[in-house]
Amino acid sequence: MIPTRRAWWLLWAWLGLALAAAMEPVLVPAWASSGGLLALLLAGEALVLARRDPPMLVRTLPPTMALGNWHEVRLRLEGAARRPWPIEVFDDVPEHHESRGLPVSLDLPVEGWVETSWSLRPLRRGPFSHRAAWVRLRGGLGLLERTCRVGTTQEVKVYPDFRRVAQYALLGLQDRAAWLGLHRQRRRGEGMEFHQLREYRPGDSLRQIDWKAVSRRRELISREYQEERNQQMVFLLDCGRRMHAHDGELSHFDHALNAVLLLGYVALRYGDAVGMMTFSGEDRWLPPVRGGHALNTLLNQVYDLQTGTAPSDYSEAARTMMVRQRRRALVVLITSLRDEDSSELPQAIALLRRRHLVVHACLRETVLDEVLKQPVRDLRDALRVSATHLFLQARRRAHDAVRRSGVQTLDVAPSELPAALVDRYLSIKRSGSL
Repeated sequence: MIPTRRAWWLLWAWLGLALAAAMEPVLVPAWASSGGLLALLLAGEALVLARRDPPMLVRTLPPTMALGNWHEVRLRLEGAARRPWPIEVFDDVPEHHESRGLPVSLDLPVEGWVETSWSLRPLRRGPFSHRAAWVRLRGGLGLLERTCRVGTTQEVKVYPDFRRVAQYALLGLQDRAAWLGLHRQRRRGEGMEFHQLREYRPGDSLRQIDWKAVSRRRELISREYQEERNQQMVFLLDCGRRMHAHDGELSHFDHALNAVLLLGYVALRYGDAVGMMTFSGEDRWLPPVRGGHALNTLLNQVYDLQTGTAPSDYSEAARTMMVRQRRRALVVLITSLRDEDSSELPQAIALLRRRHLVVHACLRETVLDEVLKQPVRDLRDALRVSATHLFLQARRRAHDAVRRSGVQTLDVAPSELPAALVDRYLSIKRSGSL
């Protein structure tokens, strides 16, 4: 129990009366009686608060939360007070979370219950525990407050931001590409899976004409093709220390996971199997899976995945991938390239290309562009801009070395990665190169 501000003011007034009594002995009886009364009031309020049972609290949390989004947390408090009881609630906020609307001050009604809510915004993925809440109970005279724990500990999982996936799922087929900002290219050739026969249309190539069907029906018949299904795609995800860099509130690794989820959803909709392997950190391997449950499987594999402090080991990752993934697949390597990787990464990609089609997606630090936009006012600014240009020049040399290995590359800002990867995947499907 702790005294309230009102109790402190009364205590200071009593001390002031003591000083006055020291100079005027006639005030000593008043000082003694007021001190006794104050002590009696404090003791009585302490006894009442100690014997009063705290309210019962029931917390309602969303079963899962999305990273960076605000979520409502509802609280229900129930007690057996004989009169309205003022209380203050401090709910538990896990580490790496933001809160809004705490503490909550309310009056617990007589023999009843009351509901309130506050908002929670997780800034880190993974499992988190919401411990019992703190409740501050105030006595009827407002002299003392008692703080106690109420409620139970609850577990909640924070997943990557899957709003883009949910929105993509709700859009119509004809609107999805436009929503993603994709630019469809005209399909060239017929290196695709046979779909059906149809009447000849102006513009069809001669190679599309099915001459056996023409001879039977005495009219021009064309073959129609569709993107090949039942193919495999595996994400090769870097969990090294470079992916810990932040672009705003989200790290590069969180942006990469958002891209993995969106492209994984698109690939599953196209009938392909999706898998994942991590390297330079916690080793996780998900063999390619397909079907309605595959996206949930992928989500549960990555929701608590974090970056480590190890350097990126591309050679070891390529060797492990060649052992685990025997069937030809589209391997999407997501990392952050540096100039010191200009020799190791091309060798690792050359090993992967013996069996797989490789797409290398590199995250570009937007802070470098912001540095170059700043005006140069003094020597320090000039040195900063010069160092940035040297870094970018070395980075371009590393990218040129990767491109010369014959692999498809992407060099985009973290926020642009999801749409860029989906665009490249659709281009590969239309070309039939996988």
